[in-house]
This record gives sequence, C-alpha cells and structure tokens, in this order.
Amino acid sequence: MRSPAPCVVLNAHAGSGRDLDALDRQLTALGYEVRRTLGPGDATVVAAERARAGSPLIVAAGGDGTVSEVARGLIPLRTEARFAILPLGTGNDLARTLGVPLDDVDGALAVIDGGRERVLDAIAVEPDGGERTYAVNVAAGGFSGQVDEVLTAESKARWGPLAYLWSAAKVLPDLAGYQTTLSFDDGEAERVDALNVIVANARTCAGGWAVAPTADPEDGLLDVVVVRSGSALDLARVAVALAKGDYLDEVMHRRARAVRVVSEPPMAFNVDGELLSRGSVTFRIVPRALRVLVGADY
Repeated sequence: MRSPAPCVVLNAHAGSGRDLDALDRQLTALGYEVRRTLGPGDATVVAAERARAGSPLIVAAGGDGTVSEVARGLIPLRTEARFAILPLGTGNDLARTLGVPLDDVDGALAVIDGGRERVLDAIAVEPDGGERTYAVNVAAGGFSGQVDEVLTAESKARWGPLAYLWSAAKVLPDLAGYQTTLSFDDGEAERVDALNVIVANARTCAGGWAVAPTADPEDGLLDVVVVRSGSALDLARVAVALAKGDYLDEVMHRRARAVRVVSEPPMAFNVDGELLSRGSVTFRIVPRALRVLVGADY
C-alpha cells in the first residue's frame, strides 16, 4: 500500500501578489499533496486529518495564522508527523525564530528537504469559561490586544508589516493600564499596573519585534514579560530598548511553567494572531509538543 504523501496546507489568501497557482504546481511536482484552506479553522481540520492518515510531514504554507492553525491540529494528537513552515505572510514570526528563510520559497523548501528536526514546546491557552486552545509563538494582551482589535486583513494587505505600526498609532489615544494579578506556577499572586502582558514560547511577534528575546521554545518554560504602565517618558524608554532588540532590563520578566492572568478591565489577548475574547486566562507550557524542521540559523 502506498504511503501518504507529505502534505502542504496552503492558505488560499496568503502572500499578497503571489501566484498561488504556480506555487501549487511547483509543490505538486515535488511530490507534495497540496490542500488549500476554505476558511477559518480549516487548516486545523486538514492538518489533523492528514496526520491521522499517516502523512509523515505537514507543512503550513501561509502566515502566522496558518502556522498556528496547523499546529493546533497536530499538538493534541502527539503525532509522529513532522511540522514545517513555508512562510507566505506579513509577520512570519515563528519562522523567524526557527531560522526559516523569509520571502524565499526555494530557501524554505530547502530547509524542509534538509530535515533538521527539533522538538518544540507549545502553550496551552485556557480561558475561564471557554475552550482550551494552543499557541506555538506568542500570546500578547493589553496594548497588544487593543492593536489586534483594529488590525484588519485589508490593512495588512495594503501596508504589510507597517500595518502593525499603523494599528498601534490608532489605539495610542486610548492607552490605559490594567490592574493585573499574575499567579506563577504555585507561587503567591503578584499585582502590577500593566500596559502589556506577553506570554511567549518563541521570540518575536508583530513582524519581527523581539518581545521575548531570550525565549527558548525547547526549555519547558514560558517567558512572561510585563510592560508596566508609566509616563510617556517611561514608555518611550521601553520602546527604544525594544527597537534595539533587548528591553528586558526595562520590564518585568519571569519564566514559569504556568501563569494565570486576571485583570481589570479584562484584557484581550492576541494568541498567535487570533484575538481571544476578554477575560481571565491561564497559560501552561506543553513540553515537547511538536516535531519541527528548522533552519541553520536556529
């Protein structure tokens, strides 16, 4: 009996201006089964289906949303299928951490063909009163959640990575702090007036901003970064340090296996590019959740 082919889950709306039909033909000629997504959540269903059918490799071809959806289909299965990324989006943040070439289909395919494998952790996201979901990159709440609420597919298509800065500028006039309680592992709750709470498995979000520059997606720990509310001068200092690539001296930084976040007003969290409804939420590390193909720079 013939073994199932490696499968590429292709976001049918990925890559502004890219000829997806030509890419489809290229991938098919290389021996991949290409499955185009039909709508939100479809990549999760297809990835789980092909992994259960015995496909040895599932490739997420799209942006961060597609990557996250495919990962969500694989993580609960604890499958032996390997996971890889063909970056076609505006942010491509997990691909950055994993050393996968951006804007270079042939380079990314070379990484996939090279087969250098690592086993990465993931994040279980457990909102109060909601269903558990998973993330592989970063969950960001507060200011980041406000940005995501005004970030649209149209603005990303028009502005590319600059869309994140455009959205940030729109919410700045309404910037406000959150009275936040953080509970790390089994420790006592800590209270902080927070502007932003970042729970990271990997290092960058929003198109390359190093929000957790020392995160290691294989260490069995979450990196939790809290930007405290402050004056305009305080926030400017944090922003300058962030732009330089290492701002951890300016913020609160902890590592933990789990963190519970409760705030007033309730934070909206951007979880791997998907907006999570406002409310209290617990994040837990899922150790060794995905067999992933990585680049030479990882």
